[in-house]
Formats: sequence, structure tokens, C-alpha cells
Amino acid sequence: MEVNEMSVKQQEFLKGRQKHRTIVSVFRVLILLLFFILWEISSATGLIDSFIFSSPSKIVRCFWNMVCDRSIFLHVGVTVYETIVSFLLVIFIALLCAVLLWFSPKLSEIMEPYLVVLNSLPKSALAPLLIVWLGATQTTIIVSGMSVAIFGSILSLYTSFHTVDQEKIKLIYTLHGTKFHALTKVVIPHSIPAIISNMKVNIGLCLVGVIIGEFLAARNGLGYLIIYSSQVFKLDWLLMAIVLLCILAMFLYACINLLEKLYLGKLHS
Repeated sequence: MEVNEMSVKQQEFLKGRQKHRTIVSVFRVLILLLFFILWEISSATGLIDSFIFSSPSKIVRCFWNMVCDRSIFLHVGVTVYETIVSFLLVIFIALLCAVLLWFSPKLSEIMEPYLVVLNSLPKSALAPLLIVWLGATQTTIIVSGMSVAIFGSILSLYTSFHTVDQEKIKLIYTLHGTKFHALTKVVIPHSIPAIISNMKVNIGLCLVGVIIGEFLAARNGLGYLIIYSSQVFKLDWLLMAIVLLCILAMFLYACINLLEKLYLGKLHS
């Protein structure tokens, strides 16, 4: 009897949670739709200047025209490529540096103030310098994307490595294990949630860095489209590029979120 009551209560709880998620999702969509409807009405009735603020219908027409001439695929593809390359390089280099700092406490003490200062430096100030050093190339844009995320990522991962249960590491040493064994058997597995969380932050930061680089050194990409359209007052293009950036950011974040769910599902199975 108690088992049946527990099962019923569990089902009611799950239904309540599902209902809550549905309500939240519906209201999110409604708020977005209401925003676009009010924007369109305000533009059509003259409450706002349609030349300055554009309108959803103009943005859709602009997008469709660029789809027809296939130019939009080039701009989106270039930005996605640069963001993913800079993101993967940041993850690899940050992990490598964090491991080196963990292996050598003396090195970490020496490098910590430099990493803190470099992480605090406004990265947009580096972009013109990167153009002088590397030229107005795609490499410059990728490095610009990396510069926004890499120093904070190293500090975050290194901090995560030091939150590992020290008793487990002592157990590895007691069993005649090496520091490499402690890293691969305890530190890295313990830090995987932190690594995934770090990836969620880095994907957005890399996108920001890439756009900054494209503002200054690109001939293609959404950042180039934004800066070019602002210069020639094609504000439909500008707002369309911003909307596409929002969609792209959500898509990239969703991919990392899916990776996290797959990892958690594998962990629980």
C-alpha cells in the first residue's frame, strides 16, 4: 500500500515538474512573439523610425534575399569556423597549461600574477596589436577569439584541479602510484564537470572574441557584416546579423549542453 502511494505521489511530482517546464517554455515563446509583434506594429504605424530601428518583416526579407544569393551562408560559415577553431584551441591549451601548473607548484606561483593580469586586460585592446603582428588574416581573428577566453580558462581549470580530495591523491601515492597516475585517475575525472562548465562559458567568449576580430580584420563573417552595414547605413543587415548571432550563440551553447547531458547519462547508466 505504501509503495503504491509512493508511486502515485512520484507520478504527481513528475507531472507537476513537466507542467512547470511547459508553462515556462510557453511564456518564453509568448514574450518573444509579443516583442516582435509590438516591434512590427510600432514600425508600421510610425511610432518608431523604421529606417533606424527596421522591423521584423524587413529583417526576414533581407535574410531571404541573402539566402537566395547564398551570401549569408558564407558569412555564417566563416564565423562558425573561426569560433569553433578558437574554442577547441582554448580548451586544448588551457587544459595543457592547467596540467603543467598542477605538476609544478613553483611554476604556478610564478605564473599566477601574470595570468590574473592578462585575464583582467580588456581583450578589445589587443585586437589592433594582433593585426600589426599577424596581419589582417583569419589567423588574427582566431587568436582574437582565443585571447578572450584562454587566461580565465586556465585559472578556472587550475583552481578546479586543486579542489580534488587530497585523501584520494594520497591513496594513489600510498599504492606506489606516480603524479601522472594521480592526474589521470583522480584529478581529470573529478574535474570533468568543471571542464564542461568551462566549455559553456568559453564558447560564448570565443564568439565574442571572433566578432571583435572580424570588426577589424575580416572580409567575411557576421562581424564584418555588422561593421560594414553600419558604415553604409544598411541597418536591416545589421539587425539581421545581430539576430543571427543570438541564434548562433544559443545553438553553440545547446551543443555543449547536449554534451553535458550525454556525459551525465553515461555516468548514471
